[in-house]
Amino acid sequence: MTGPLAGLKVIEFAGIGPAPFAAMLLADLGADVIRVDRPGGHAGNPVPPELDFLNRTRRSIELDLKDPDDAAMVHRLVTAADVLVEGYRPGVMERLGIGPDICLAENPRLVYARMTGWGQDGPLAQRAGHDIDYIARAGALFPMGTRDSAPAVPLNIIGDFGGGGMLVAFGILAAVHHATLTGRGQVVDAAITDGTALLTTMLHVWRAAGIWADERAANMLDGGAHFYHVYETADGRHLAAGAIEPQFYRQFVEGLGFRVEGEWLTGHQDRRLWPELTSRVADVIRTRPLAEWTEVFDGTDACVAPVLTPAEAPHDPHNAARGTFLKVDGVVQPAPAPRFGLTPAGPPRPHPVPGYDSARIRAELAATDGWPVREPAAAAPGGKR
Repeated sequence: MTGPLAGLKVIEFAGIGPAPFAAMLLADLGADVIRVDRPGGHAGNPVPPELDFLNRTRRSIELDLKDPDDAAMVHRLVTAADVLVEGYRPGVMERLGIGPDICLAENPRLVYARMTGWGQDGPLAQRAGHDIDYIARAGALFPMGTRDSAPAVPLNIIGDFGGGGMLVAFGILAAVHHATLTGRGQVVDAAITDGTALLTTMLHVWRAAGIWADERAANMLDGGAHFYHVYETADGRHLAAGAIEPQFYRQFVEGLGFRVEGEWLTGHQDRRLWPELTSRVADVIRTRPLAEWTEVFDGTDACVAPVLTPAEAPHDPHNAARGTFLKVDGVVQPAPAPRFGLTPAGPPRPHPVPGYDSARIRAELAATDGWPVREPAAAAPGGKR
């Protein structure tokens, strides 16, 4: 394996959403991740395991944690690992006999990462929830949407993956750094509510500065400004504008066919003019199809972009040139990121079905107390090679 995390040994307890995403990030950058799957697991996931490339670049072993022999194998992995990642409700791992107290006693250098929605403590710690609940309580859902609408649901990107998976991956690397310096591991308590709140830091900066109103589509970055807005084009597609700075704003307005004077000049900062100017911009953009507007602003610094579908994004010239998306076993998916000049990450390995590597890992665990050697060949979906 190549990448800056080559040599890092990670145990992942299979789950859905943010914890697998964090493990994917680590594996993408070179970490050796062994995913522990329950026999007949994958329950609750609407995606069949052979299609779930959130599990790419891992090995998988099926273990029944209630079986003494399988539990012993888990403890062997714990003893040799650098990181453990789990995404269960507080107390579940303790009931299985692999809570942090036991695992850190077996391996004092272990980073024990816990990914939950509400955190390990607090009044809601044992309550069920999903992304939409976490971002609602964190104050991130309220600003989404139009002035006259209910808050718009932003998929599960902000909570599960931004405030969750990214946060726990960051916490893991911070704790690994500390363990490298001191020899002491620790528990990482990553809550989606905490991470989502952290993502709203700039919003709170603006509130403290008196330049943010707690209403939708009334602020510069929530669609309230005519120069930071999404507009419908003549063919029913959409164009995104983010012309904040004066020099970019000028190119945006001139590209629409207006001169930057009068209300167009003062309206850049005068919020009272934003609704009227938004309406005028909408009328103009509605006269031409998306392709024409894309051509108008191509090569400018007007900060305007076509709103692409997920199917179109891989074919965008910029994304294609950078290899932002790639194919693994014929399936298009986002490429590993970020990029490293000295230790570039290799291409992702295909994702194994649950238990694909069980026989090999079991054999190595039976033969040694060390970390199982990673086989050079890549496991593919469905058990193919």
